[in-house]
Amino acid sequence: MKKLFVLCGIGLCVALVATSCKSSESAYKKAYEKAKANETVVVEEPTTTVVAPMTEVKAEEKVVDNYDNVNVRQEKLNVLDGNGLKNFSVVVGAFGLKANAEGLMNQLRSQGYAAQLAFNAERNMYRVIASTFDTKNEAAANRDQLRATFPDAWLLYNIK
Repeated sequence: MKKLFVLCGIGLCVALVATSCKSSESAYKKAYEKAKANETVVVEEPTTTVVAPMTEVKAEEKVVDNYDNVNVRQEKLNVLDGNGLKNFSVVVGAFGLKANAEGLMNQLRSQGYAAQLAFNAERNMYRVIASTFDTKNEAAANRDQLRATFPDAWLLYNIK
């Protein structure tokens, strides 16, 4: 019985200590009021803006092609099926399997393109070429047209 009485007394003491450790609301209120008193008020003065009169400026109408900035990949290719490659070619497909490349090449030929099949031995890839040109400008223009059907078309410079 004495043990129970001692344990209850200790429990009561612990409960009183735990509840008496609350911080008082007045301490928070004092800190808030002190912070409010230290605030400084900044008053902005109105500024004046000067607007200059507009003058009409005529822009030069100059059209510049951007074909010099077109990215061109350089690879050494061996033509497997076709008439031969010129300097710049438009590639519409690249395949690891020859049968897949031949399928796209035949599809292009049925649409009227002079498609060719070339092989890059270094990368072990078959390239389906829709058209080939002597100049970069012609190839880039043709690539832009082909992107309507083949959005991943790109330019290739054949290293000889």
